[in-house]
Amino acid sequence: METKVELQRFYPTELEVANIYQTDTEIRIKMSARSKSCTCPKCGTISEHPHGTYERKVQDLPILGKSTWLLVNTYEYQCDNPDCDVTTFAGTINGFLNYYSRMTDRCADFICTLALETSCEGCYRICKTMNLKTSGDSVVRLLTKQYKLQEENKCSSVIGVDDFAFKKRHTYGTIIVDGATHKPVAILDGRDGSALKEWLARNKHVRTVTRDRASAYASAIQEILPDAMQIADRFHLHQNLLEAIKNTVNSIVPVDIKIPKDYDKSGQETGFQGTNEGKKNPMLCG
Repeated sequence: METKVELQRFYPTELEVANIYQTDTEIRIKMSARSKSCTCPKCGTISEHPHGTYERKVQDLPILGKSTWLLVNTYEYQCDNPDCDVTTFAGTINGFLNYYSRMTDRCADFICTLALETSCEGCYRICKTMNLKTSGDSVVRLLTKQYKLQEENKCSSVIGVDDFAFKKRHTYGTIIVDGATHKPVAILDGRDGSALKEWLARNKHVRTVTRDRASAYASAIQEILPDAMQIADRFHLHQNLLEAIKNTVNSIVPVDIKIPKDYDKSGQETGFQGTNEGKKNPMLCG
């Protein structure tokens, strides 16, 4: 019966565990990379020419409550594409360790999941108790990085565009919703139409846009997609109708309406018609 746990089983085959050092608070695992090629992060060219080797110190998930650091002896490659301006880049292990990352992918995924379920500061405090080295600002940067790495959502030919406030009267943004699924597909900075132009330029398949009455959105859509149909949304259709009714009523009915008083045969003002019981002043209804 096997009683010894082999640590190599918990790491990719591209990494070979060489040695293990531990103290009362942390575990350091010395590893070496077995891969002989790597893909350029900019142009996508596969490079097989190592430029040199160096040791990367990256953080992994804690083991038995101890901080775990991987000391990976990895290759540094130079891009084989002569037209690429990237000189050298670090080797990666897909799904485990990315370019220039200071923690493993599974460690980053855990922190992001914890932050989304709690908060950035709450995530930091929990990680601190787990001996996972991070900070509130690092969690924010990690979430931003993970968001930028996500693929852009695909949408149908019908979209809805509207503005919203990150902070009312200070910072605004633009949200784009798929008309077919009614789910958000993009959140853009600002509401002046510049970010919307860039998004529409990458999504020329859009044919129908539902928007509010903002002139910035109308001009952006007309400039990038002149053949697209622009439709006012339901709220603004109701608002337009109410304004039209209000303007019509104001143009027909005068502002001041004089109500004539009733007089009896002797020429005296009749006043309040009805019983006077319970009223201090029969001329007043209040």
